[in-house]
Amino acid sequence: MKRRDFLMTTVAAAAVMLAAPVFADAMADAKAVVAKYATKMDKWDGPTTGPKAAEGKKIVVVAADMKNGGILGVVNGIQEAATAIGWTVTVLDSAGSVDGRTAAFGQAMTLKPDGIIINGFDAVEQKPAMEAAKAANIPMVSWHAAPAVGPVPEVGVFANVTTDAMEVSKAAANYAYVDAGGKPGVIIFTDSTYAIAIAKADRMKQEIEKLGGTVLEYVDTPIAETSQRMPQLTTTLLQKYGAKWTHSLAINDIYFDFMGPSLASAGIAGDGAPKSVAAGDGSESAYQRIRAKQYQSVTVAEPLNLQGWQLVDELNRAFAGVEWSGYVSPLHVVTTENVEFDGGPKNTFDPDNGYRDAYKKIWGK
Repeated sequence: MKRRDFLMTTVAAAAVMLAAPVFADAMADAKAVVAKYATKMDKWDGPTTGPKAAEGKKIVVVAADMKNGGILGVVNGIQEAATAIGWTVTVLDSAGSVDGRTAAFGQAMTLKPDGIIINGFDAVEQKPAMEAAKAANIPMVSWHAAPAVGPVPEVGVFANVTTDAMEVSKAAANYAYVDAGGKPGVIIFTDSTYAIAIAKADRMKQEIEKLGGTVLEYVDTPIAETSQRMPQLTTTLLQKYGAKWTHSLAINDIYFDFMGPSLASAGIAGDGAPKSVAAGDGSESAYQRIRAKQYQSVTVAEPLNLQGWQLVDELNRAFAGVEWSGYVSPLHVVTTENVEFDGGPKNTFDPDNGYRDAYKKIWGK
């Protein structure tokens, strides 16, 4: 063997030897991320102290779109908690449009509520209305109204309730990496109307590329128009990428509500590629698809009902003039293997950690 050929062969072999441990480390780390959030969560790690229940409060929920399973799940939790604490709740459905949310917020103000819960849209979008609520000393809390958990003082939100959105996105991306054997080819679906959606999608892209996977395309398509857009968009992307497309990553489950028929028409099995992985919210329809192995493999679920209870608790703290609880609700990687852990007949991530009793004890109920 010539010296030049010998050197090239030696260098190539060394590169393979160096790459193998790096790949092994990346795979081990990714598996650890998935495993961390796939276990059963049965211990309460939220607040144990706080103000007693304020009496007879009237609350209005301004919901972005009640067709969205995440938003619906949170509303159900709010109503359950409101019954427990002794409050009345009015829910206004904005039906998925900016104009609808503006109108709903205006209606909320005319009802002269004691408090307002913003459910599923960016707080800054309705800044004029929120400034009016703030000026009227109406406390506001929110779900998914900002990328981070906690107060959003610039728009008067006492506490924004969500899981750690960046950890949700990281868990989704790591699952795709592991499931693809370290060679994922992903398409990411998001909606630039929402700051939290862009933050989550950007984190998934960053994580996939850091691990050595490929982002085939970053698709910005409105959540409110998924029923109209996703069937044809799915067909177009299949024609464009074929077998390179191993996984779909979306910022919530609703994108996958409308992909199945197009995948089936293309001859793809319910548990075949591209596999669908949602970075939130853990809707009932997502649980049903995962359980049946029909065009969704994973949802990184939020405890929607628990978050409804947390929203009521945070609003009670606002009424009492104390600080927000500081609680960041847990996330859960839901797969076909563990789908029965926390769902039960409700088909949502509803951890058996005693949160209802914990909140009722705080409120003196």
